[in-house]
Amino acid sequence: MVDGFPAAKPGQVIGLLGGSFDPPHAGHVHITKAALKRFGLDHVWWLVSPGNPLKENGPAPLGDRIQASRALMQHPRVKITGIESKLGTRYTAQTLHALRKRYPGVRFVWLMGADNLAQFHRWQDWRWIIENVPIGVIARPGDRIAARLSMAAKVYAQSKVPSRASHIIGRLPAPAWSFVNVPMSDTSSSAIRARGEW
Repeated sequence: MVDGFPAAKPGQVIGLLGGSFDPPHAGHVHITKAALKRFGLDHVWWLVSPGNPLKENGPAPLGDRIQASRALMQHPRVKITGIESKLGTRYTAQTLHALRKRYPGVRFVWLMGADNLAQFHRWQDWRWIIENVPIGVIARPGDRIAARLSMAAKVYAQSKVPSRASHIIGRLPAPAWSFVNVPMSDTSSSAIRARGEW
């Protein structure tokens, strides 16, 4: 890490998993390991966000969430970062703009659960995101049908990469997205918070 930014070389394929991680849990670890394998990634960076613009209530302090994430996700090819707070970005499109500028030649893949694809069209500049950065979608329990019927899936149906070819998504020009089914943990941060465990 240099000034809180992970090192990356041109040509590397880096998966970006954004979220509040409030708290991080085994499901995050599971999808990260699945993404490394299924999308042919060199590394995954967790982007622990300062706050989610689509959520009303603010998360636990950023430092606590980063510390908890590092304690949980220990893998040589996974980096836990607070990049968005350092860049001063609030939305995914802003973060991706800044990262592409900071890391020329690095190939980023935006990672999301199928639940996010279902409401992706509500994200700021969502069309710019999908037209500039390949997207790897990981199915979670109960989200598959809504994701496949989503506006983003329909509008960019021609850009869908079959799951059998998902490992090359980071090498393809955008728009390109791939949907993979993996045995999933249905653990959720909101359920952990509701039980008073965070």
